[in-house]
Amino acid sequence: MTAKQIRTVIIGASGYTGGDFMRLAVPHPQIELTGLVANTHAGKAVADVYPHLRMANLPDMVALEDINFDDCDAVICGLPHGTAQDIISTLPKHIKVIDMSADFRLRDTKTYEQWYGRAHDNANLYDEVSYGLSEHYRNEIKAARIIACPGCYPTAALLALLPLVKASVIATDNIILNAISGVSGAGRALKQNTLFCETSEGFSPYAIGSHRHTPEIEQELSRAADKSGSDTIGIGEIEVTFTPHLVPMSRGELITCYLTLKEGTSHDDARAAMQKACEGEPFVHLVPEGVTPGTQHVRGSNHCLIGMFKGKVKNQLIVVSTIDNLVKGSAGQAMQNFNITFGLKETTGLEQLPLFP
Repeated sequence: MTAKQIRTVIIGASGYTGGDFMRLAVPHPQIELTGLVANTHAGKAVADVYPHLRMANLPDMVALEDINFDDCDAVICGLPHGTAQDIISTLPKHIKVIDMSADFRLRDTKTYEQWYGRAHDNANLYDEVSYGLSEHYRNEIKAARIIACPGCYPTAALLALLPLVKASVIATDNIILNAISGVSGAGRALKQNTLFCETSEGFSPYAIGSHRHTPEIEQELSRAADKSGSDTIGIGEIEVTFTPHLVPMSRGELITCYLTLKEGTSHDDARAAMQKACEGEPFVHLVPEGVTPGTQHVRGSNHCLIGMFKGKVKNQLIVVSTIDNLVKGSAGQAMQNFNITFGLKETTGLEQLPLFP
C-alpha cells in the first residue's frame, strides 16, 4: 500500500449501488478496497455475486463483524434507509462516510419520520453531515464527516432547477416534475412489481403524490430560495408536484420539468442562468438549443445532460434533465463526493464516457 491509497470499505456491496461503486473503484488510483460487507453473501467471492467483476482483484464478501474499522479511512454505505443510520452511528469518528441511503438527506427529523416510517435515532450526528449534491455543496462536503448523497430523482431534478431558483428566473408556486426511471432504481431485492413480466412492455406511474424523494427536492429548493442565508427549512418553503414512472430498462433516468418564468424574465435569461451554472462543471452540461437529451446519451457515465425548451403556454419553460440513476444518481456521485472529501481531482475514476448503443 502506498501513502496515497485510501483504505475503503463498502457496506452493502451486493446491492446495485455497491456493485457499481466497486466497478468505478477498481481503476481509481487511490482507492484500496479493503473490505466488502454483504451479510447475506458473506464468504462468497465477488464473481459469485457479480460475474462482470470477475476480472477485478477484489476481496471476498464478509459479514460486518469481520471488518476492523480501525484500519479504515472511508466507508461507502449502500444500505437501505433505517439500517444505514444504525450502522453509521457505530463507526469510529476518524472514518469519512459516504452514505447512499436516505437516512441523512432530510435535515428535519420529523419530516424523515413522516416519510420513512421510523424515528431518526441519530439526530446527534447532523452536525457532522453535509448534503452531497456535489456541484452545489463542495465546501460543506469538504468539511463534513458524513456525506448524505442525494437520491437519484433529486439529483436529476435539482441539477435542473437549483440554478433557476437561485437566479430567481422561475416562479416557485407551480413546479411540475414528470420523471422516469429504469428498474434498477428499485434495488436488487426480489419484488413482484419489478419482475420481468411485470415491467416488460409496460410504462406506469407509481407512488403518485407520495414518493419519498419529494420532500428532499422541496427541502433543497426551499433552501436555495431563502435569501437570508439561514439553514432553517420552512422559510420560503417550495412545494412541487412530482410523479415518477417505471420504464422497462435496466438503468437510466429522465425528468421533464414544467416551469413558469417570472414576470419580466425571458427564456434567454433562464438559459443564461443555466449556462453560468454549468460553466466549469465536468459532469453537468447544457445541450445546444433544439437538442433533446435522452437516457441513452448518458448511460454508464457520471454525466448529466440538460435541455431547455419554450412551452406552448405563455411564459412556460420546459427543462429536461437526464442521468444514469446508478452512476450520477448514486455510485458515481458517491465517488465524486469521495474525491471532494479527500482533496482529489473530482473526476478521478469517473472519466468513462457514456455507453452507446
